Amino acid sequence: MIDVGQNAFTALSSVFELGGPVVMLLLALSVTTIAVTLYKIWQYSAARVGKHTRLRDSLNAWDAGQNDMALRAARGSQSHLGPLVVEAMRAPEDPALRDRLRAEAESNLSRLEGGFRLLDSIAQIAPLLGLFGTVLGMIEAFRALQAAGAAVDPSLLAGGIWVALLTTAAGLAVAMPTSLILTWFESRMARERDFAELALARIQSPIQPSRPEAAQSFHPAHA
Repeated sequence: MIDVGQNAFTALSSVFELGGPVVMLLLALSVTTIAVTLYKIWQYSAARVGKHTRLRDSLNAWDAGQNDMALRAARGSQSHLGPLVVEAMRAPEDPALRDRLRAEAESNLSRLEGGFRLLDSIAQIAPLLGLFGTVLGMIEAFRALQAAGAAVDPSLLAGGIWVALLTTAAGLAVAMPTSLILTWFESRMARERDFAELALARIQSPIQPSRPEAAQSFHPAHA
């Protein structure tokens, strides 16, 4: 355990010496991105985001006129939208309840979108930090070149430049995956919001079957 700690400290020290405090800050931002991503994945799994098989069965039964079956299927759902669907089915023609349930659905979705601004900020600031580190590195490289005077060593300038550009590469390496992760989360929440709107609309305006036997043809899935 001591050797592992010493190796980690040595690696961090070498990173600090190579890229300076900017690279360390970018490293902290990358750790933050990983932590937020893991938390959001756990949160979405617990809320059953995107997993609405039982709710879809419930809505299909509601359209078929099988209200009791629809309520049972909705109660069996573990989705965060399940309780809202159940409440909507209890009083589908109540306009006050309809507005309240829409507000509650939006509140739930806003809670699930927590952390998006942080990821967006990291995606935007990481390249700027990388560029800032590059500028500082270039200033240091030209200062060393000036101090060398007539005894200019090209390797001195080349070494300073690649070390300076390292921070730009580190900034892009943090920003690009963060932006992709944020886009993935946003697309999932957009689909979730569309499903919530569709579910409430179907409950308030069900499509009744045109034939009596159509109501008997619905069999909910057990997934």
